[in-house]
Amino acid sequence: MAMVDIAMQGGNRPVTLSEISTRQDIAVSYLEQIFMKLRKNGLVASVRGPGGGYILPVNAMEIKISDIVTAVDESIKMTRCTDKGAKGCMDKGAKCITHNLWEGLGRRIFDYLSSVSLADICKDKQNVVFAHEEPRGVHAKR
Repeated sequence: MAMVDIAMQGGNRPVTLSEISTRQDIAVSYLEQIFMKLRKNGLVASVRGPGGGYILPVNAMEIKISDIVTAVDESIKMTRCTDKGAKGCMDKGAKCITHNLWEGLGRRIFDYLSSVSLADICKDKQNVVFAHEEPRGVHAKR
């Protein structure tokens, strides 16, 4: 969500973590950890000084969602399996009975995320609701 927030600003100005925190209801301390990884992987650039914050160093169309997931070390694995050995994930080296199913699903998810850019997400602004906003078309019951 934080990367989408920056992309939606259109590159007009650097965006602070405090602004993202307020709009997305994410703790600044958590954002600091995430943005350190994003910056290290070249997905954001920091602008220092008054009016500083973070910007996208490239066009949002060039940043794939899979790049973001990989940069922040988020797992999209659909199984508890670990790479214990070349043969399988269980203690004795065998694969669990549903290993291939979940491994295949994880690959499909990654492939899908590799096909979606940050710009694609921003185009669908109707689905984006900031933490302090009411969803469009939804009115609170009074």
